Amino acid sequence: MEKKLSEMDYEEEGTIKGIEKGFREKVAGMGIREGKEVKMMTKQPIKGPVVVEVGRSNTSLGMGLAAKILVEVKR
Repeated sequence: MEKKLSEMDYEEEGTIKGIEKGFREKVAGMGIREGKEVKMMTKQPIKGPVVVEVGRSNTSLGMGLAAKILVEVKR
């Protein structure tokens, strides 16, 4: 099942399948690239930032940016 990164639930894991054009370079510096495994660590209410684990590091993203990343979620 595919979801936007912003829609993932707490501790949900998946593989990045797509990143909207124009944002790929911006998030690549955070280690977020197609094919990478991600895990939702924390999600703040009311459009707050999300914290995801990519590899062995955590990074935070605004909800708007997280909505531009498509993830194949593990069941």
